Amino acid sequence: MCVAWTSSSQGAAAVTTSDLVGLRIKTVRRQRGMSQAQLAHPELSDSYVSLIESGKRTPTPSVLELLAQKLDCSLSYLLNGVTAEQMEDIELALGYARLALENGEVREARTRFAELLENNNLTGLTALRQDTEYGLALAVEACGDLDEAISILRRLQAEELSPERRIEVAIALCRAYRVSDRLSEAVKVGEGILGGPARPAWSDALVEFGATLLAAYLDSGDLLRARQFAGELLNAADMLNTPRATVAAYWNAALVAESTGHGEESLSLAERALAVQTENGQPRNSARIRMAYASMLLRLRPTAVEEARQALLRARQELAQTSASTTDRANSEVELARAALIAGDHEQAIVHGEAGQALMAGNSRALEAEAHLLLSRAKGALGRQAEAEAELRGVRDWLEPLPDSRRAARTWYAAAETMEVLGDAEGSADLYRRALACAGL
Repeated sequence: MCVAWTSSSQGAAAVTTSDLVGLRIKTVRRQRGMSQAQLAHPELSDSYVSLIESGKRTPTPSVLELLAQKLDCSLSYLLNGVTAEQMEDIELALGYARLALENGEVREARTRFAELLENNNLTGLTALRQDTEYGLALAVEACGDLDEAISILRRLQAEELSPERRIEVAIALCRAYRVSDRLSEAVKVGEGILGGPARPAWSDALVEFGATLLAAYLDSGDLLRARQFAGELLNAADMLNTPRATVAAYWNAALVAESTGHGEESLSLAERALAVQTENGQPRNSARIRMAYASMLLRLRPTAVEEARQALLRARQELAQTSASTTDRANSEVELARAALIAGDHEQAIVHGEAGQALMAGNSRALEAEAHLLLSRAKGALGRQAEAEAELRGVRDWLEPLPDSRRAARTWYAAAETMEVLGDAEGSADLYRRALACAGL
């Protein structure tokens, strides 16, 4: 039986849902000046009403609806202690908060969700409260406060949730851990649902969750597991044949293909994911995949720099109009800096790199390191030696606390190359050693 607490019962005995429903029926009956016999007649016995009011019987939904009609009050009040008008206000406030998040007004959404959680009427409405807390976690994540988002999601995860909500919370938690470079925790969350023999049947949500876990495998350097799991996800997506599953599986399989040296296969998988997403998906996710595809294009076809730059500019505009996180927006600036650097436009690379830094909240150390690295290369190319060296020190500061991963190894290696170009042979040798150690070599 579900258990609730009244505000005055802390430290006393638990009050059950049946007790509360019975108490509300009794209170409203007395307010109406009715006896138990009057309330019961003719459909029920007065002894049955007495048992309900004392919490010794739980009324069926049909009986509860009958009593609400006789008492001239809302069913929601008898169930939750909330009037129909209060329920309407809560649902309206939740709708406005969700709309703000979807429209990219992430700070307003965060405020609206937080204010709604302070509404005492929400306390007994478990599903609506969980909806509100989940929305707050997404808004907080979008604002770049990953530690707070993780804290909210972990509290939710400890509650009794519907199967759909449990997967949504797990996806968000796995993603937040991964973006904040806590890869072992991201993998633990993913394998907690997908790693055992009791894994649920594949669905869109589960494939999307699997794609988040796959990205964590990839970032942590477990390429063998990533390649195997990518095959599982592609098979699941082909079986479901839905846009959501196709995009999630094909995009992340593309990243795995690139990391294992299959460049053309990678671009082919990525192009299919982008085409399906653009045709069927939400603008925010379309922008994120467009940005990631442009980044892949820069790595695999540097001569296509102008095509990649146009895709990044479009993605940046789309991100600004959606509920994208500040990390996503910062990433778009960093990738624009990379494109400008490849094109030889060093001044513009600095503009984008510094814009990216201004958006970062200190939660994604790897992205901070990437920004410093690109700024170091751009400033070095312009002969601003002291500033370039200072940016390289920033790379080390952001990378030092991170656990070993392929992404960190790549950044250490690129920093070593940059330091070598700047003429610091001893320092570059040290960074090369760090890169090899980070890659497990």
